[in-house]
This record gives sequence, C-alpha cells and structure tokens, in this order.
Amino acid sequence: MKLDKIDLKILAALQIDGRMTKLRLAEAVNLSPTACWERLSRLEKSGVITGYTARINPEKFGRRTTVLVEIMLKSHQQADFQRFETAIMKEPSIISCDATGGGVDYILKVAADDIDAYQRLIDRLLTQELGIDRYFTYIVTKSVKASDLTAPSL
Repeated sequence: MKLDKIDLKILAALQIDGRMTKLRLAEAVNLSPTACWERLSRLEKSGVITGYTARINPEKFGRRTTVLVEIMLKSHQQADFQRFETAIMKEPSIISCDATGGGVDYILKVAADDIDAYQRLIDRLLTQELGIDRYFTYIVTKSVKASDLTAPSL
C-alpha cells in the first residue's frame, strides 16, 4: 500500500493521541471528516493500523526494575530461533524482544519486580534448554526517551 503525505499525517497524529476524535483528526490533517474517515478506514483495513492501545506507567504499580538483556544462541538454525521465540512469547515479564544482526541474536526488555525476580526468569529460561549460549544484563537506571512512534517522518 502506498502512503501519501496525508496518510503519514494521520498516522503521526494517531501515534501522539490515539484517542482523538475523528473530527479532531480531520482538523489536524486538514481534511473533511468524511474524507478523513475513509482514509482511516483504508489504513485499518489494509493492516497499516493494527490496533489502538493505552500506554501504562509500570511505576504506578510499585517499584519496577527494567532490564535489557542481550542473548546469543549456541546454534543458528531456524528451529533454534523458533524454539527460543516461542518460549519468550510465553513470558509476561518480557515486554519486548527484538531479533538483531551483528553478533547478538536478541535484545530483550524485561520489567521485573526486582533483581531477584529478573534472575529467577533468567534461571528458568536457562533450564528450559532454549539454546542460550551467553547473555549480558544491563540494568536501566533511567529512561531518557520512550516512544512507540514508528511512522515515517513527514
């Protein structure tokens, strides 16, 4: 699907405020409400917009520890990647997992109650024989920038 400047403006506006009304969205992108709604429907039906969510502040649930983890697997066959990814999808404290190139196979972002809870997670992953060769842990001391914005810049 080819996106034009107006489509990109719609996406950018929704990523800033996904709860804005269709009328306010139309005003933000300088379209009539009907034309804006038609574009929005097309973006949703084509799968460009996959859903709407709320961003939750985990600190409001109590003190949380955020950990970034680099994972390297022992073997790099498709079955190895699939086994690891299937297990990771089942872990609710792993809030993101990105497959990467350049020496590290995956980067995980973990939200744990504390360091002990994080270590129990790692121990559990290691005992599941997921093919983890090495892992490196980085404790997040401060979040400088957090964003889910992924639309191309205008």
